[in-house]
Amino acid sequence: MASMEDGLSLETCVQLNDGNRIPLLGFGVFEVQPGGECERAVSAALETGYRHIDTALVYRNEASVGAAVAQSGIPREDLFITTKTPFELVPDRIREAFQGSLERLQIDYVDLYLIHWPVTDELAPAWETLQDLRSEGRCRSIGVSNFTVPRFDNAFLPRVSTLPAVNQVECHVFNQQCELRRYCESKGIAVEAYSPLTRARRLDDPTVRRIAAECEKSVPQVMIRYLLQQGVVTLARSASPDHIRQNADVFDFSLTPEQMRRLDALNEDMEVQDWHPKGFY
Repeated sequence: MASMEDGLSLETCVQLNDGNRIPLLGFGVFEVQPGGECERAVSAALETGYRHIDTALVYRNEASVGAAVAQSGIPREDLFITTKTPFELVPDRIREAFQGSLERLQIDYVDLYLIHWPVTDELAPAWETLQDLRSEGRCRSIGVSNFTVPRFDNAFLPRVSTLPAVNQVECHVFNQQCELRRYCESKGIAVEAYSPLTRARRLDDPTVRRIAAECEKSVPQVMIRYLLQQGVVTLARSASPDHIRQNADVFDFSLTPEQMRRLDALNEDMEVQDWHPKGFY
């Protein structure tokens, strides 16, 4: 799998298969409460230097993201904003939801629009709708989230004509998604990691703590750096301005090959995403 080690920064981007570029490190707002908490978090992220913000219709905080972005004064072209479809993958519902997302975000286009969950095997009509939105200039790139290899092979790629630019999935030291990442790399699909910090469930792991001590960094910083060095687009999420800044402070050190191998050995396919739609595979 591809790796990146030298010269990484908050400005580092990954080239997508459609010619667009996505910042390697992004700020996610899953479970960040709408209103003041989300506005403060996004404002802190933008002040820290993040330019990649990931939200979703079902997070119910798009309006808060939009307010923080508008207040930031940062030019729209300098930002990369992602949102996602509703769970009802019906073309008219997607279009209605997409327009609402634009209005709440206070923008004219999104940089990336994702099918949030594969809730059905009849995915082609939804994908065609995303393609149309892209053709209309209302989103720059389109992709999917939570797609497995069998889902790609059995229900998606045989029925569509265009590859997604991104597959956003749970990915972290303890669930490295090795098979899926190899598969996506072979297809030219960028992998984007959510829950890179295991939603704080494994921050006490002794191996990661030892490596963090060796690097004079925190456990979350090591876990984020581990993914970035492999070229995995990574979404760090926090509501704490201090943690937001710390999660971005991962560009003044590198993990050695030996440290990377020790982290590789921790994979156990552990899932922290404990909800899946009916029939998920």
